[in-house]
Amino acid sequence: MLVNSLTYLLFIPLVYLAFNFTSDRYRWLILLGASYCFYSSFKAPQLVFILVLITITSYFCGLRMGVTKDDKRRTGIFWLGVISCLIVLVLVKYLSYIMHSDSLNFKYPNLYISIGVSYFIFQAISYLADIYLEKQEPELSFGHYSLYLAFFPKLLQGPIERAGDLLPQLKKPYVFDYNAMRSGMLLLTWGLFKKTVIADRLAIYVNSVFNEIHAYSGIPLLLGVYAFAFQIYFDFSGYTDIARGTARLFGINLTENFNSPYSATSIADFWRRWHISFSRWILDYIFKPLQLTWRNSGQAGTAMALIVTFLISGVWHGATWGFVVWGLLHGVYLATSTYYRPYQKKLYKWLGFTNEYLLKAWQVFVTFHLVSFAWIFFRAESLSDAIYVITHIPSSLVDDFKYLINKGLWDGTTLIGILTIRDVLYSILLVVVTSFIGVICKQDTSKSMFHRQWWLRWALYIALVISILNMGVIDEIPFVYRNF
Repeated sequence: MLVNSLTYLLFIPLVYLAFNFTSDRYRWLILLGASYCFYSSFKAPQLVFILVLITITSYFCGLRMGVTKDDKRRTGIFWLGVISCLIVLVLVKYLSYIMHSDSLNFKYPNLYISIGVSYFIFQAISYLADIYLEKQEPELSFGHYSLYLAFFPKLLQGPIERAGDLLPQLKKPYVFDYNAMRSGMLLLTWGLFKKTVIADRLAIYVNSVFNEIHAYSGIPLLLGVYAFAFQIYFDFSGYTDIARGTARLFGINLTENFNSPYSATSIADFWRRWHISFSRWILDYIFKPLQLTWRNSGQAGTAMALIVTFLISGVWHGATWGFVVWGLLHGVYLATSTYYRPYQKKLYKWLGFTNEYLLKAWQVFVTFHLVSFAWIFFRAESLSDAIYVITHIPSSLVDDFKYLINKGLWDGTTLIGILTIRDVLYSILLVVVTSFIGVICKQDTSKSMFHRQWWLRWALYIALVISILNMGVIDEIPFVYRNF
């Protein structure tokens, strides 16, 4: 049951009605049952078994740490819980890569072998770490802790919630809030719009380019890179909006996972805006311990900690060289910035960027293209394909522009003939419109719209529904991050 499916849209009202007609004492049980039903819908019993195993292991390790006074024993229990979680994660994620290897004849029977596993394991590890560092008290209720890990809106792709943020919300009495329900429905619809109308239409072109990479060069190839940059953003942020909108119906506020990442002025700023819950997780539980370990090396230690952290991030995404290079690139970007920062102002002054708006535009332009360059390795089927993209964009770019100018830049048939992208042209327009709405609202779109005139609100509601029904791709295309 994908969250962009009709089944999910029918599932939500049923859970919502059961939730509202149940007393506060048992509402958590309705959500827990719904969460396990949701996860079971993927017909992969091994996933449910893993969720139960991680829940039991981390729950009892947390309890033992809470009552154990001896520091060595607490440390041993902590590492027992963390290593158990990591072993399961490694086996689940990387065994599936081995089983699907072309060198083996074995065909793994389930395509969703690792869906959601990373996210609830990361939550379990953060829970254990926060107890060990005495930032969090152990949760005594096994039921509420189970719901903390399994809560279905964020189960598949996050946000990765901290126990201190989510557990109190799961235990507080529910009070019906009309505005929360309305904003939740709007946010859910907004996420569906971003996924089905923009991301999935961009996916048509992106897939045609990256699946037949050697048939393209120059402008069409460059456009494929840009299209993927926006596809993955609208795809992933669309899921987050659907998850947050669903949770809000039950009186629960999940972490805002995206904050206009392509308006970032640096790579560090990008990671403060992109997949925010994951960025904070790797900052707190990977980067800071590494930085502390290598603190005697000064700036070099910080740079190395950044490289290792993002290298691990790349490997987490998948056991392929493309993901490794993607993570390594971001690590190098950030490590380089630690040396570059002291000379930044001098460089900008030398380049003549004295105007604040011009400087910001330049920073956003450079950051976006550094991120887009790294996305090539993330999306390409292999390293050789990624290298082909990098080498064949500039090789044909000038010839393509000359062809356009000679044939007439504004000749629609010429443009479509070269780019073959009717769906992308639609999506580019929608990206611009969506970005414009985001600039107007600046904050949470669903909440910001409540402060607008009634006619503007209803115009948006109607436009969203009509766009989804008429322009949305209804093939239930899986989300890009479904297996991460």
